[in-house]
Formats: sequence, C-alpha cells, structure tokens
Amino acid sequence: MTKTMAQLPYHYGVKVRVFPSTEQKRLIKRNSDASRFIYNEMNGMNNDLFWLKKVKTPITLVLKRIADLTERLKKPSTAISNIHGWLNHPDFDSLMKANAIKNYKTAWKLFYQVHQAGTPKFHKRGYSQTYQTSCLYSAKVTVPTMKNGSVRLTDTHHLWLPKLGRLRFKGLPSKILDQANDIRIGTTTVSMDAADHYFVSLQIGSEHPFVAKQPIVKSKVGIDLNLDNFLTDSNGQVIDNPRYYRMIKGKLAKAQRKLSRRARRAKKSQRRLSESKNYQKQRLLVAKLQLKVTNQRKNFLHYVSTTLIKNHDLVVAEELRSKNMLRNHALAMSISDVGWRTLLGMLAYKADLYGRKFLTIDPRNTTQTCSHCGYIMVGKNKLTLADRKWTCPNCGTFHVRDRNAAKNILAKGLVAL
Repeated sequence: MTKTMAQLPYHYGVKVRVFPSTEQKRLIKRNSDASRFIYNEMNGMNNDLFWLKKVKTPITLVLKRIADLTERLKKPSTAISNIHGWLNHPDFDSLMKANAIKNYKTAWKLFYQVHQAGTPKFHKRGYSQTYQTSCLYSAKVTVPTMKNGSVRLTDTHHLWLPKLGRLRFKGLPSKILDQANDIRIGTTTVSMDAADHYFVSLQIGSEHPFVAKQPIVKSKVGIDLNLDNFLTDSNGQVIDNPRYYRMIKGKLAKAQRKLSRRARRAKKSQRRLSESKNYQKQRLLVAKLQLKVTNQRKNFLHYVSTTLIKNHDLVVAEELRSKNMLRNHALAMSISDVGWRTLLGMLAYKADLYGRKFLTIDPRNTTQTCSHCGYIMVGKNKLTLADRKWTCPNCGTFHVRDRNAAKNILAKGLVAL
C-alpha cells in the first residue's frame, strides 16, 4: 500500500517562480477570490452559531437557524456550493474548496492549542493572491512521483497544475530534479505577491533524505545576536550587521510620499485606486523596493545559517522574545530590520536537515557573567548597553562583551545537553 505524505520520513518545501499567461492569471485570481470567500463563509457561519447559542430564550426562529447552521457545518463544502451556485463553475478547482475549509479548521485547531493568535479572522481583499490545491494520484499509479500526479513536472522547466494547465517555472534545485522519481508532491500553494510576481510552493516528501548528512567536525559554537554587529560567536568571529532597510529607507520614504499624493489625487477626482493607472504604477514601484529589502535580508540569513550549521556539530543561541523587545521604540526599527527570529527558525530546520544539533537557552545573565570565573556583575557594577568592553573585578579577566556572552551561551547549552 502506498504511504501517505504524513507517513513519509523526509519532507521538504520548495518555492518556484512561475510565468502564467493572461488566461492563467485570470484563473488564479478567480480561485484566490473563491478561496477567500469560502473561508469567510465558514467564519461567518461559525460566528452566527456562536452568538445564536447565547440566546437563552427558546425562540423557534433561533432554534431553527441553529439547527440549519449545525447541519451545514457537517458538510460545509456541499452546503456552500449549493447556496452559492457560482462556485460550481468549471473555472474553480474542487481541491481549492476543500483546502480553504481545511485551513479554516486548522486555524481553530491552532487557537485551541496555543491561544495566542486569536480566533480565525475574516480575510480581507488585498493586492496579493493565494490559494491551495493538492496533488492526487490515480489508482493506476503504483509508485507516486513528481511526474505522474495531478500536480506534476512535465519537464525541467514546466509543471502542470489542475485548471491552470502547463506553467513555465524557474528556481527548482537540481537536487530535487535529480530525485524526481523518488519524490511525491503534497499540498501545492499558488500565490501572487504585491509586486505581481507569481509563485508555486510545493510540499514534497520522500523515503530518502533530500541532502546528505554532514560529516562530524567536532566543533561547537555559541552565538550572541546583537544590534552593534549582527552576530558574534564564541570563537571571536564577528559578522557585521548589513542594515538593508536603513540603506534604502530614504528612497522608500520618498516613493511612499509620492504614492500617498497619487492616492489623494485619485480620491479628489472620485476615481477608484484600482482604476488609477498612475497610482498602480507607483504602488508597484514601492512594492518592489520593499521586496528588494526582504530578498536581500533573506539571502543574507540563509547564507549565515547554512554556514553555521555546516561548520559546527552544535550551535547554541539565546531564545529571543522579539515581540517584547519591539516595545522599545528607540530600537524597534533596528530589531525589525535585523531578522533574529527568522535566523533562529532557519537554524532549527537546517539542523534537522543536515543532521546537526541546534538549541536555544534562556539568555538571563549571559552578558553580566564572567565566562572565566562565573562572577555576575550586579548592583553598581552591572553593565549597561554602552559597556562594550570590561574587566572582571573578581579574576581580572578582560572581556569583549559580545564574545563573553557567546561563551556563556555555549556553556549553558552544553549544560542543557
């Protein structure tokens, strides 16, 4: 019996840029709008049911409505399609409908598990588009691969998607193309960003690892993340903070002011922004500037995280609460620009991918503790942000603040192991 995606031992995600035709762009927009509509319909029915159950007086009309909504939510796909007949149009991918309902149920499941993101909210219409479909295999297929499902590779530069047909793509790693006959495709996401670039994200699984395990190098490292320089490790190596947003901030601000002027002009002329060509041209320019910063930062973080994981058997970092740190208005922009949480996420999944170990520790007193004798600086001796170098009053050891912190982080990680 063929294994499901969940039963496969190795999973990977790839995102490739695609170049759809005008007709394919229309179909992507229609499916994206329908996906958002179904999600919002599910949310609306659940909200109505919740508030109607709060009514304590047994009104017949209310009880009938509760029974009707309860019945609909048992088979939501059929119920929504029956009420809104336009969803049965052949332009719509049936698996898109199933995935929209599944995503709504997943949102509730996450709320019950963590109680942090809040209950599901209505999805608003924006300039980006997205919907999900799934890769199905016919009963005749004995060995599912990337080349014989409803989502499949037709060659090294084209893939096939339900309803959309053949799409040209670029950006699929050669290690995936070489193993295409041993890999199967799961959930597939079709998206368009604010800069009008189209992408397809593939969830793939395999019986074999996607990358070779790295050889043991007998090296352990602790890393201290800071704003003065992006990263300092316990070996004394320093990586400078590139500050990509600050480099482009002036140009971006000027472009955004121009965008605001064009929005006011369109409003004064009583024109919708979607119909104002000058506004849309400037909006694309602003979106591309923001995308450039995002891509630069992401590329930098991928390079740093891959280098750390490949060159060390163990990487230890401090567990940062970026959400709390952003409350400091003086440092909020610098903290947002540096991308600490993204780096920690990359280190976590790459450690699993390459067979390394990565862990985070409580950063308490890592800066204030002498890595040589363990003396903690308290009271009047407590270090401030301005103290970049200091000498331990107990043992007289001279410290560079960030390297000392990195050594303490590594020591804490070794104790935790």
